[in-house]
Order: sequence, then C-alpha cells, then structure tokens
Amino acid sequence: MIFMLAGTSDARELAIKIEESGWKVIATVVTETAAKSLREAGISTNVGRLTAEQMAQFIKDHHLQVIVDASHPFAEEASKNALAAASIAKIPYIRYERASQSFTHPLVTVVQDYEEAAALAAKKRGVIMLTTGSKTLGIFTKYLLGLENTRVLARMLPRVDNMEKCQALGVAQKDIIAMQGPFSKELNIALIHQYNVTLMITKESGKVGSVDEKLEAAFECGIETIMIARPKVKYENMHSDFEGVIEELSSKWESEEE
Repeated sequence: MIFMLAGTSDARELAIKIEESGWKVIATVVTETAAKSLREAGISTNVGRLTAEQMAQFIKDHHLQVIVDASHPFAEEASKNALAAASIAKIPYIRYERASQSFTHPLVTVVQDYEEAAALAAKKRGVIMLTTGSKTLGIFTKYLLGLENTRVLARMLPRVDNMEKCQALGVAQKDIIAMQGPFSKELNIALIHQYNVTLMITKESGKVGSVDEKLEAAFECGIETIMIARPKVKYENMHSDFEGVIEELSSKWESEEE
C-alpha cells in the first residue's frame, strides 16, 4: 500500500492512476474539501497536517510500503517532512512535481521568496493583486498595508479561516477577492480591469496551477508581474509525469492485484 501526499487536482488524478494500475493508496491532505474530492474517487484519505514523526508512525501503523509525495510545488515543509518520514520508516520516497516553466518577459520579474516579492512590491506600489494564497498573506501585509498610493487585493479561496485571517491582518472586505478557481485568462483580465490592477504577484506553480492564464492576462493588460520561484528542495526520485511514477513503482514493486 502507498502513502501519498495529495491535495491538488493533479495529485488526485495521479492517485486514481496508481489505483487503476493495481496499488492501493492512502492519501493525506490538509483540508476536508480535498479529502472529499479524493473520497468521491474512491481514494482512502487522512485529513490534517503531519510532522515527520507522525507520518512515520502513520506509515508503521498502516504497514505502508512507499511514499509518493505529490504535494504542491510550494508545500516545502510537507515535502521535507515526507523525506524525513521515509528515512525514519526506512521506506522508499518518490516525488511527483508538475513540470516547471521558465518565463522571460520584460513584464515579469522572478524573485526567490515571498519576502523578496513583498519588498519589491513595496517599491513599485499601486494596486497590487496577490494570487499567492492565504498562508503567506502576513508577509505582504507587513510590507504593503498602509503604504501611500498602495492598495492590496487578496485573492484566495472563500473559506471562513481565510476571511478571519484577512480581518486579523487588517485587509479590508472590499479588498478581498474570495473565489474558487480555476481562473480563465478572460476572468483574470476582468478582475484586472475591475480593480484597476497595476501589479500582480504570483507563484511559479506550473501550467496546472493556471500560471499561464494569469500571465497571459497580465501581458494583455500591460501590467507587471512578480513571479516567486519554487523552493529549492533536494528531492529523491523525482518525476514530472504520471508515467514516470507508475514506471518506478512497477520496476520495484508488484501491484497488489498481481
């Protein structure tokens, strides 16, 4: 049986592919929404953040044989915990990560982390649309809220905890765009025009993460984008397609249907 870090749409698809190939999967996710999506596909799930030690104990308790880490490209802590758990439990680790994209355009500035993105945005000012989620919102509010000639728009999932976080950090209701993606290029353009956005901040989440639609919209509207590069993690056995993961599983472990 395989222990899988999931939570994204492509991780769900990979879990289904692995089960169709003959292995059983237990997926761990952070939110109940992600768990529901997996359960609807017949995938067993565990909900909640796990430390490396908790992962290792979960692996032992359920007699799991392999970790497939298909967490989000920016879920750096989860991946590091999974690598450590694999070492503690003495089982193999396989990483699936959606293919990275390189961007060279005069309107795109690539930075290495959230702090660098926030500091650069503070110099540019204007109407800034954050498409980086709620987890790191505090970094941007620290740098940007209260600056002259600056408005911060927080685009995030319409969850109660996200709204509470915005309130705690001082983000006004009128500056919250609470919507569930995916966002088409046309919708991104509409939002840019509606709010008179002059700068967008996003992450290099890959094509599945709708980065193309964001950038195409920004280019068409002639606004700048600050792109946060992916965290640098020393992964083992890394693949950027489902076939690579399935092939590695097949080469080392018989499917449970054989």
